[in-house]
Amino acid sequence: MSISLAEQQFAQERTDRLDRYAGDSDFRSLSRQWLQKSMADKYVYNFDWLGRPVIQYPQDMWAVQDLIWRVRPDLVIETGIAHGGSLVLSASLLALLDMCDAIETGATLDPRQSRRKVLGIDIDIRAHNRAAIESHPMASRIQMIQGSSVAPEVVQQVREVAQGYGRVLVFLDSMHTHEHVLAELDAYAPLVSSGSYCVVFDTFVDDMPPGFFADRPWDVGNNPKTAVRQWLPAHPEFEVDTAMEQRLQVTVAPQGFLRRR
Repeated sequence: MSISLAEQQFAQERTDRLDRYAGDSDFRSLSRQWLQKSMADKYVYNFDWLGRPVIQYPQDMWAVQDLIWRVRPDLVIETGIAHGGSLVLSASLLALLDMCDAIETGATLDPRQSRRKVLGIDIDIRAHNRAAIESHPMASRIQMIQGSSVAPEVVQQVREVAQGYGRVLVFLDSMHTHEHVLAELDAYAPLVSSGSYCVVFDTFVDDMPPGFFADRPWDVGNNPKTAVRQWLPAHPEFEVDTAMEQRLQVTVAPQGFLRRR
């Protein structure tokens, strides 16, 4: 599909604007202050997706949409399930991809025959959440595994499911300690297909004041961002998508959008 001159100009204006954001320390500081205040006030717990609570900022939900549209994955792997809203978000976007494919090709759309799937892993899938997810209209696209995301037997199950899928997208959003995220990166980043992403959520913990998460085992110096910093130098096949966080400004995943070359 050819791109018009007007569209090219619009895209260039966006690029120039994002470049300016990168040098705008006041904007970044205000965004970080707002994130800190909103996190203290539990703003992130205010949202649903298709009826299920999704513990994400709207900006990061937009990022999920953007990545799924661009990557067009066959399989989305998510660590951390909670109420299931994130699984439903990904599943609904995969359903839209199938619909768009059917429109473009003129094929008959039969959701029951789609291979696109979301695989969620959580150490504790509570019974009421499992029941709600399994009764949701998107349930046919969702598979869940209960267990620690870094347990060898769970990692092996995920790898077996991932076999045969051409385009794989990964979201890491379970335990946010350094060692756990480092182990998740070692386990799941290799499954990411070229041009796709491994998104490490809650890297922002390292940017908060020490002790901000007093009731959690993670803190400044022990969190997803410190894990990413340790892991990346040995994995040049991945790079940080800085343009994504410049677009969002408010995100729980600064330096966490990892694109596989």
